Amino acid sequence: MGFGRQVHRLQTLAAASVLAGSLLGCQSKGSVSDALDPAAIQAGNQPAVVAVANASQATQSLGTGPTKVAMLLPLSAPGTAGESGRKMLDAAKLAMTDLGNPLLTVTVEDTRGDVGYSQQLAIKAITSGAKIVIGPTELPAAQHVAQLSGSNRPPVLALADNFAGGPGVYAVCLTEADSAAAGAGAIAAKGGKKFVLLVPAGSNAGIVEKRVANSLSVYGATLAVTIPYSAADNGAKAVADMGSLVEMPDAVVVASGDGSPSPILIALKAKGIPGKSTSVVGTNRWLDRPIDPLFEGAYIATLDPRETGPIADRFKTTFKYEPDVNVAYAYDTVALTAGIASALGPASFSRKVFENPSGFRGSTGLFRFRADGSSERSMPFYRIEKGALKLVAKSTSGF
Repeated sequence: MGFGRQVHRLQTLAAASVLAGSLLGCQSKGSVSDALDPAAIQAGNQPAVVAVANASQATQSLGTGPTKVAMLLPLSAPGTAGESGRKMLDAAKLAMTDLGNPLLTVTVEDTRGDVGYSQQLAIKAITSGAKIVIGPTELPAAQHVAQLSGSNRPPVLALADNFAGGPGVYAVCLTEADSAAAGAGAIAAKGGKKFVLLVPAGSNAGIVEKRVANSLSVYGATLAVTIPYSAADNGAKAVADMGSLVEMPDAVVVASGDGSPSPILIALKAKGIPGKSTSVVGTNRWLDRPIDPLFEGAYIATLDPRETGPIADRFKTTFKYEPDVNVAYAYDTVALTAGIASALGPASFSRKVFENPSGFRGSTGLFRFRADGSSERSMPFYRIEKGALKLVAKSTSGF
């Protein structure tokens, strides 16, 4: 019996199984799972999460279920890292209240935001008998786990920003490479054939290039050239080099990394780009800062705020403060784990299950994991007009 048909069969069972099955079950005939669909969750219908200890302690436990889960969060880290870790813990509590409480026992370890200590905890987690590991959030620690070998290693849902993934170690968070690839693909789907990628120089440049090139190849389009740039020259040299290397590209994809894309955009506008024949494709990282007038006319593929809305609203009601995208990621990982445990049982956690090509629906929209650990998301496509995102194309219904 296929994964989807197993879930449909389980949806006829008791009410708790119906909820978990509808949230995580991959539908038959290859359609996308309604894995974590917020619309399927009725707030207040589930018992409060069981929590042992408190956020100031290094280890705490959520839930009482038979499936053992390890979760690694930077709860006591200074600054924004610790703030994000504590938000993700609250998101995990909400997901456990909704559907994980009788299915999972989640052991939450505080990484303190320390890369070395996070690596130690990650190794301990994957050898502790846990069926799945959620985290870490520290990029070097996630990369270290991805390099470890071992056929018995449990699946890892890494919460590190800008993590590319590895076999059995899945990148949960939307990366700039994901956004750039989806945006370029959307332009290619409309007939664009020749593309240029401007990307910050560094180790991540190759990852962005590979993802964009792969996305374009699906539509018969090509990445004519990739030009790394440095902050030192404000992108002027990269744009000048582009003009000498490529004549009239259909689109220029501008990755910005941790910096502002504005200097690159100034140089492009001096060349008449965007213009009648050449579009500019931005990324989700542009939106880490207020929308600049220079962004006008650019296209961006990013998460749909309407998808995260239901969970965000209930999170705010429950915990009395505003959530962010990390809340959605953490909620989805716990809900996904609970749904698999309900639908297929504690022994079902395998790469085959997580790499189901039909994907899953979460509070961050439709997504699926690839064999190399990267994630693929079906995202809306926007154009920036008058300082706001204007929807150009809705999320697709499947992959």
